[in-house]
Amino acid sequence: MIPIKDNILNERFPFVTVALIAANLVVYLLAIGHGGSLIGGPDAHEVLRYGAIPHAFTHASQDGAIPTWETAFTSMFINASILQIAVNMLFLWIFGNTVEDAIGPVKFLGFYTLGGLATLGLAIVLAPHTHTPTIGAAGAIAAVLGGYAVLYPRARVLTLVLIILFFTVIELPTFVMLGIWFALQALFAAFGLTNPIGGGAAIAYVAQLGSFALGALAIWLLATRRRQAQPPHPVY
Repeated sequence: MIPIKDNILNERFPFVTVALIAANLVVYLLAIGHGGSLIGGPDAHEVLRYGAIPHAFTHASQDGAIPTWETAFTSMFINASILQIAVNMLFLWIFGNTVEDAIGPVKFLGFYTLGGLATLGLAIVLAPHTHTPTIGAAGAIAAVLGGYAVLYPRARVLTLVLIILFFTVIELPTFVMLGIWFALQALFAAFGLTNPIGGGAAIAYVAQLGSFALGALAIWLLATRRRQAQPPHPVY
């Protein structure tokens, strides 16, 4: 199943969402250019350099090559594999542009960043002594999904379904698509696709759940306008 778009009509072009997607893609290409592969993602050296290491935050140490506080932000743009970044950017586009339209571009950028920082913060609380870096856009996107779930619980997502040589397009409820996203994140963690170094997958997944909850709570303070979902209709 490949999600295509939701049924919420937006009034503004999602400049921040597009910029975040572009930034993630550019950083991914730059990272693999210094070491790694297009499919497998950046190598361990790049991950350790730009990933956020909990031990460095809790022990006032400098485990990486750049200042520790900077890795809290750089780590959000280091994705582990082509599959992970493809799924994350697809979901960011579908749900991020609608949330951006509801709260405005400036607040959306802050909201997205807060989600990424919350994921790192929870990872530090859960494993303060680990040297395994936290990386990826999934935490920030989890907050966006949490906000979307609160704003548009009855929205539906137009989804392309492929079954061997047959394909069709159906509309799925939001909660089904969110469940698919979290299931995919769990699979990425189980098969070691969330961090080239390995380890910390369970902690990262729990941290993403925390970011989702934070996004669901924080959106109440930020949303200024909501769009009505278009009524579901059969797709032929």
